[in-house]
Amino acid sequence: MKTSTDLFPPIEPYEYGYLPVDNGHKIYYEQCGNRNGYPILFIHGGPGAGCDKMDRRFFDPEKWKVILFDQRGSGRSKPFGSLKTNNTWALASDIWTLRKELGIEKFVLFGGSWGSTLALVYSILYPRTVSGMVLRGIFLGEADEIDSFTNGSVALFRPQVWERFIGPVPPEHKRNPYPYYRQQLNSDDPETRKKFAYEWAFYEMSLLHLNPLPEEKISEETTSFSFESLALMETHYFAHNCFLEDRFIIRNANCLPSVPISIVQGDWDLVCPPISAYRLHKALPTSTLHMVLAGHSSSDPEIRKKLISETDAMFDRV
Repeated sequence: MKTSTDLFPPIEPYEYGYLPVDNGHKIYYEQCGNRNGYPILFIHGGPGAGCDKMDRRFFDPEKWKVILFDQRGSGRSKPFGSLKTNNTWALASDIWTLRKELGIEKFVLFGGSWGSTLALVYSILYPRTVSGMVLRGIFLGEADEIDSFTNGSVALFRPQVWERFIGPVPPEHKRNPYPYYRQQLNSDDPETRKKFAYEWAFYEMSLLHLNPLPEEKISEETTSFSFESLALMETHYFAHNCFLEDRFIIRNANCLPSVPISIVQGDWDLVCPPISAYRLHKALPTSTLHMVLAGHSSSDPEIRKKLISETDAMFDRV
């Protein structure tokens, strides 16, 4: 018997394929669940992480038509790791194109971390195509959020994680290691790129959970997905302030559709500080904010429980 914290049983796509967009990019997508159900789009984090088979399991397959896709250069999309015309506006346009390709008029958006950023930007640009949102671990793409993640604020809470992250960085770069990491991730030497991509991803994986995982488990999680595209894309987007004017989302909150918006935030999130979720909630009259005892990861029990219950409730509201 399924409990409130359990994911739904594993399912396989009933359709998958590649959607050509522009400049040679081909976006991997899949559809699962009920062919005639209400459409919900899963928007993965990172940027650069890609989707996973576990991501299908947040949704009741009898109710929802579940659509997942890998963003440009990420996961199974082609060409892997390509930065060509890879920016926030292009990703939002790809969602529009995918929606049209699948013949969907409106859908619910489900996104966490960077996925929440992209869901919000898309909804500002195309509000009439969005009927609801379930957002987790809010990231607004703002400069102070990026600075918090890359310049040592986490050392206040997990000093050993920060110490490892700056370990391969020369002394003159340790105060601000992010530019050095980006340089190494664009090295001509593939081994150098892989080494620094792994350390970047290991750093992020070390911060995801309320209860820190042992090193061997973090290593297992890090190598379980496309960590090379995660590191490359995140540093690329961070270098350009996520291709957004600072405070873009909050300044344009009045452009978001008046639809149900559920915000789920871990109050011990070390990746995306909870202040961003609070600020977003205050700017959106139709939103509800659920602060739970958790970190950043969607697999933390309280986050998972609330995501499942809020997604189920959203079905009755759209």
